[in-house]
Amino acid sequence: MKVLVTGSEGQLGKELCRQLGPAAVPVDLDALDLTDGPAVLEAVARLGPAAVINCAAYTQVDRAESEPERCRAVNARAVGHLAQACRRLGSPLVQISTDYVFGRAPAARRPQRESDPPSPQGVYATTKLEGERAAAEAQKHLIVRTCGLYARPSHPKAQNFVTAILRLAESRPVLRVVDDQQCTPSYVPHVARAILFLLGVNAAGPAPWGIYHVTNTGAASWCEFAREIVRRAGLSVPVEPITTEEFAAAAPRPAYSVLDTTAYHRLGGPPMPDWQTALAEYFAEGRALGLRS
Repeated sequence: MKVLVTGSEGQLGKELCRQLGPAAVPVDLDALDLTDGPAVLEAVARLGPAAVINCAAYTQVDRAESEPERCRAVNARAVGHLAQACRRLGSPLVQISTDYVFGRAPAARRPQRESDPPSPQGVYATTKLEGERAAAEAQKHLIVRTCGLYARPSHPKAQNFVTAILRLAESRPVLRVVDDQQCTPSYVPHVARAILFLLGVNAAGPAPWGIYHVTNTGAASWCEFAREIVRRAGLSVPVEPITTEEFAAAAPRPAYSVLDTTAYHRLGGPPMPDWQTALAEYFAEGRALGLRS
């Protein structure tokens, strides 16, 4: 089963290629401009993949506020080109989306379900929802919403919350981290494994087409996550809570974007561990490689 993976040098794309092995057809932005419709149609037709997984995205959330058209070109229009190519080929499209499509917390303060109406706030979130709608134009499509991704410690170029906290903890006497946003940080190897299950790689067949939430389980604020990172790294730097208002980012962030993974787990896929167990696995692999304390 030949699977085209766009954004193949990113955290999730690289892990998907690792897990797919020889079946992966990696394509990154330097090899194919996904915003070029004719080029995308030609490339997908020539490669003839059994499926396409789109991991390419404009993820600079704050910069997107000043570059809306560039963000939309990558997060929405490029997805439309891939959907058109997949329709012509009859191949499924897997579009990776985000918890940011839920900008407003549900009244009941419960995990967000696939059926809940999206409420994006800001350019990044809005364009990712537009990308979901573009992906749904492919008859065979899986839209996978995930959250707070961090790659294996062996990923040479990974930039994520975990690597940022570890870097800052080495140079700052105190870390000040937002404590009024709740989500579920998710370990990339677990998310990639679940995506391949949904696609039907090494299984009887794909899941029913549609939207799925795939994250580790449980919930944490960014401050709680940072404290656990520092603790597991054996560091003593204090982590102090601040508010979203104090952080003063250019783009809005969801206050509560914990995703309900019931639909995924009902299919019998590989279980998604809680976020604490996932982080412990990250550090265990780092120690085995001599990369983390």
